[in-house]
Amino acid sequence: MYKHLLSAALLSVSLAAVADEGMWTIDNFPAAAVEEKYDVRIDKRWLRSAQLATTRLENGCTGSFASPDGLILTNNHCTWGCIRNLSSEDRNLSDEGFLAATRDEELQCPGQQVSVLVEFDDVTKKIAKATAKLADAEANAARKAALTELESACEKTAGGKLHCEAVTLYNGGQYFIYKYKRYDDVRLVFAPELDIAAFGGDPDNFNFPRWSFDMSFLRAYENGRPAATPNYLAWRNGGPEAGEPVFITGHPGSTSRQLTLSQLRILRDVVYPIWLLRYSELRGRMLEWQKTSDEAARTVQQRILGFENGIKVRRNQLKALHNDEMLAQKAEDERALKAAIAENPQYQAAYGEAWKLIDGSIETERNLFEEHLFIENDAALYSGLFDYAKTIVRGTAEREKPNKDRLRAYTEAALPQVEQGLLAAVPINREFEKLTLTFSLEKMREWLGPDSQYVHKILGNESPHVLAASLVENSRLDDPGYREALWRGGVNAVAASDDPMIKLAARIDGDARALRKRYEDEVEAPRTRGEEMLADARFKIYGTETYPDATFTLRVTYGAVEGWQERGEMVDPFTRSRRLFERATGERPFRLPDSWRQAREQLDADTPFNFVATTDITGGNSGSPMIAADGTLVGIAFDGNIHSIAGDYWFDPGTNRTVGVDSAIMLEALRKVYSAGHLVEELTVVN
Repeated sequence: MYKHLLSAALLSVSLAAVADEGMWTIDNFPAAAVEEKYDVRIDKRWLRSAQLATTRLENGCTGSFASPDGLILTNNHCTWGCIRNLSSEDRNLSDEGFLAATRDEELQCPGQQVSVLVEFDDVTKKIAKATAKLADAEANAARKAALTELESACEKTAGGKLHCEAVTLYNGGQYFIYKYKRYDDVRLVFAPELDIAAFGGDPDNFNFPRWSFDMSFLRAYENGRPAATPNYLAWRNGGPEAGEPVFITGHPGSTSRQLTLSQLRILRDVVYPIWLLRYSELRGRMLEWQKTSDEAARTVQQRILGFENGIKVRRNQLKALHNDEMLAQKAEDERALKAAIAENPQYQAAYGEAWKLIDGSIETERNLFEEHLFIENDAALYSGLFDYAKTIVRGTAEREKPNKDRLRAYTEAALPQVEQGLLAAVPINREFEKLTLTFSLEKMREWLGPDSQYVHKILGNESPHVLAASLVENSRLDDPGYREALWRGGVNAVAASDDPMIKLAARIDGDARALRKRYEDEVEAPRTRGEEMLADARFKIYGTETYPDATFTLRVTYGAVEGWQERGEMVDPFTRSRRLFERATGERPFRLPDSWRQAREQLDADTPFNFVATTDITGGNSGSPMIAADGTLVGIAFDGNIHSIAGDYWFDPGTNRTVGVDSAIMLEALRKVYSAGHLVEELTVVN
């Protein structure tokens, strides 16, 4: 078992050469280990080209430039928000699909942003200097202020041409300022029908074999014209071969491989159970509500798939944390690190208190978790309208402060993204708002209890259902013009507003801020200090040739196209078009759209459809390009197999697999199913 439970604390290049483990930063990619294992050379020029061709979608996904004219390849499920916002009662783009025949027909995605990492600076020493010799809470505040000042100085130097973002790596072991080129005008170019993009639905999700055409195209624009993007990935017509090495660049969201045993236990005992209970019930309510009308079904059809995905992830993460052998290995890793620290008096003095600090923060978090979750993290008020209200109330108040004293979400560097999301013309379904708000208010009362001061302050004498209906029906925050007037008018406009959502957000903001402050001082501050100690200790004892946990920042992972053994039989790494039609039943989630059924005879039945590789990815890598050693695109990552979910905590090279859409079927379908010859020409003109 130990061979498969490789701890991040003990990871080294030599171990990485054995297993294709690691979400590596661009500046620390193990090129020598890759060359030794796969006999391919990935140099700095290759990495730089891949970096500039890889995009970050600010909705939590990845993409890649596919042409010199701003064309972006990503997953269909990464464009669901855009598709939903562009749809109407008369035109359901999710069911119909979308293809812009000309660039004039490309539709702007409300609020969508895309970024590209251009440069990065290591500021670890500056942060260490700013926090030296300070108590935990003071150091936490000083750290945030220093990061805000570094972001502002970076953007000032860039003259407004780059967005600068503070990044924490190795759980506080390193700090960087990442500089992004940002595109605020992003338009939908192509999206297949949901029935083929999510073919197999929840039954197939995180499974393989798969036949999912989970891809779409966006386009970045600047000054009303397609953006010039000379750094893009040329497409290979044939896709990858079995055994061929492949590389993935992307923005994995988060992993927990460097967490302590006590941190894993609170996830197992507190965080995941309440998450699963809440969202499983909400999914059930959405399934019932969708039956009430065609508009209700359109509103939630993608959301239900998203919830089902999340529920399956959390369920399997919880299962992994009940794996006694895995936890025993984590415990052994901690024992070994503690012993190494204790053997060196200097290390013991510097790092010996780390676990005590983290364990103390966990005990506080256990007592604070539910109130913080429902009130400051808004689990009590699951509503797009309330999200607008909180942003306006809190954001206008924060703008009154000096930049370095603001909450990090409202610094000058963060405000452009806040404003774009706040002011975007996104449709609001009031009946859906009532559904989610009623549910979340009920859960608040259930989990905090009817005698909670927060329950009294929010509900008063109203029932959740009645209050939700009143708030939603009487709010004007679905009007982007009204939101803008409040935002531009500042604290005076907010104070004068009679909007019930604004008044509620203002009424509970003081309590929410108090919970936030307690969390930051008593949970976040000591935990961060302890994590910084452990990161520094690992660097001292094991060296710096390790990879950090995922943080939705650019990473590179490597592997090969390879199946795995399941129940005594080898799983082939490829699926073919032929089997797609054999699996279709005519009913969702195994229903094929008319376009595919009509094109069946034209499609090559042997075309590779989906494939798997040993690459190490997680959520956030959705839409990541799968790149051959020669730099060409051979596929797009859209999922992992069921074994990959436990990859949040450890990597099992025998079974952990990435699932991708083959470039061969993408080009085949664009030509023969969608008659999108203009896109094929744009993709392949350089080949």
